Amino acid sequence: MLEEIAISGLGVIEDAAAEFHDGFTVLTGETGAGKTMVVTSLHLLAGARGDADRVRAGADRAMVEGRFRLTDAAGEVLEIIDSTGAQRDDDDTVIASRTVNSDGRSRAHLGGRSVPVGVLGQFTTNLLTVHGQNDQLRLVQSDHQRDALDRFGGKSVAKAFAAYSAAREVWIAAVDHLELRRKNSRELAQEADRLRYALDEIDAVDPAPGEDAELAATVNRLGDLEAVRSVAAGAHAALNGASDGGLDSETASALDLLGQVRNLLESSSEPTLRGLLGRVGEALSVVSDIGEELGAFLADLPADASELEKVLVRQAELKNLIRKYAPDIDGVIAWRDQARARLSEIDDSSVSIEALESAAADAAAAVATAAATLTEARTKAAATLSTKVTKELAGLAMKDASLGVTVAPDESGDNDPRRLQIGGRYLHAGAGGVDRVEFTLAAHSGAVAMPIAKSASGGELSRVMLALEVVLAGPGGGSTMVFDEVDAGVGGAAAVEIGKRLAILARSHQVIVVTHLPQVAAFADHHLLIGKSTTAKSVKSTVTLLDRDARIAELARMLAGLGDSDTGRAHAEELLSTAQAQKEDA
Repeated sequence: MLEEIAISGLGVIEDAAAEFHDGFTVLTGETGAGKTMVVTSLHLLAGARGDADRVRAGADRAMVEGRFRLTDAAGEVLEIIDSTGAQRDDDDTVIASRTVNSDGRSRAHLGGRSVPVGVLGQFTTNLLTVHGQNDQLRLVQSDHQRDALDRFGGKSVAKAFAAYSAAREVWIAAVDHLELRRKNSRELAQEADRLRYALDEIDAVDPAPGEDAELAATVNRLGDLEAVRSVAAGAHAALNGASDGGLDSETASALDLLGQVRNLLESSSEPTLRGLLGRVGEALSVVSDIGEELGAFLADLPADASELEKVLVRQAELKNLIRKYAPDIDGVIAWRDQARARLSEIDDSSVSIEALESAAADAAAAVATAAATLTEARTKAAATLSTKVTKELAGLAMKDASLGVTVAPDESGDNDPRRLQIGGRYLHAGAGGVDRVEFTLAAHSGAVAMPIAKSASGGELSRVMLALEVVLAGPGGGSTMVFDEVDAGVGGAAAVEIGKRLAILARSHQVIVVTHLPQVAAFADHHLLIGKSTTAKSVKSTVTLLDRDARIAELARMLAGLGDSDTGRAHAEELLSTAQAQKEDA
């Protein structure tokens, strides 16, 4: 429930505030006083686009604050409060605010916390429904008529619609995948050929991890084979005394000399000398190991330089792979593994065109089944909605009028990308289903029912919208419904009936109405006057709660501009008394 609203810098309103109560509150005032700005402020709280041209001339920004009572609020509202960290006041109310700067930038706050405008809109939409004059124009559109039917259908339609949406999403993905596969089949075949050629080339060489680095070291070694062999042999002879090392055969080897040192130390009884025996033993062990490694190195060296040619050929093969596929052989091996995985995807029979065609057909069948269920639920709801709205119209001075709600298949053209065959027909499987919902109106008995876009006058359209909103609102209370000149194009007895129906609706909902008709205003529980004061430089608006005397004066003005005359006041007082009596009787 909306308790208070404060507006500043919005249109003609410099600063204004109003309190709202349970029941039926009416807002009236002269043209240009700012009634529409009050509705605009509520639209801003509901997440509507904030246009910079709404900001009052000379003001830096426009600001709207609304205080909402959360008692009996829906679970969605409480979830938003918890998820945003919004703070409630001690009286279980929360303040929602929206600012629009003169440069067009907009900010939103909920319970003292900054929130996205969309989140603010979600919060207020659960508490506040604003119906402006544009809603009457939208009512003639098929999509909005379908949405109204779905709202009325409740859980049964919502469940069927959710199933249809899920099935349609799967179907679209399957069809898109199939079309993409068909479109890219030639490219995929070419890619597969390239991958196979590359894999054959790499597999023919069969590189080993790190082989390129090993071959580079081998090439360096074999490039000066005799010099390397001479150095290794000389070092080996020096350690082991081999005669092929280029040394004098009579020259003692390192091992022989170390052996002599060990023997001499062992023959001594001097503790210091004998203490060196351990280190000499270690030296013997190290020298012996080095000698063995040098021997193994010499044994691995090729007998002649012809081995270098073989290594160079192998190195050229590896370099060719590196030039084509990766910076090194390890990268080539990784590329090969990825290529095999990709080729497996392309060649995988599970994603062949035949399999995709089968999946798309199955998905289409699932959508058709879900669509039929949704159509059935809508058709059932349409009959009930038609009956209830027609009954409401009878109470709005359209006694013999009847509203029809038809649910027809939405035929599809040949070039429709979302074309689906259902029951022998090709239908457009849109986001809203395969149905075309249309409201028709027979204004009186015997009249041919025609689409409301063609047959309803402005006054009739206003009453159809009000009747529809009354039916959609249901008996449950707690929400706030705002109507901006819902009585446009209406007068006389019809205006009285609209006022009476709004008063009845206000027993279960908070109803706020902007009107120019005294017959409607007279039925209100609370009357707010939007006034204006004009100076040479600006126009300022004020909001005043009227007592009975002031209310009679305002009704007299609305009747014929006779607020100061006895006749006008008498007429207004009679209208107010009659309306209050009829409201109580209703």
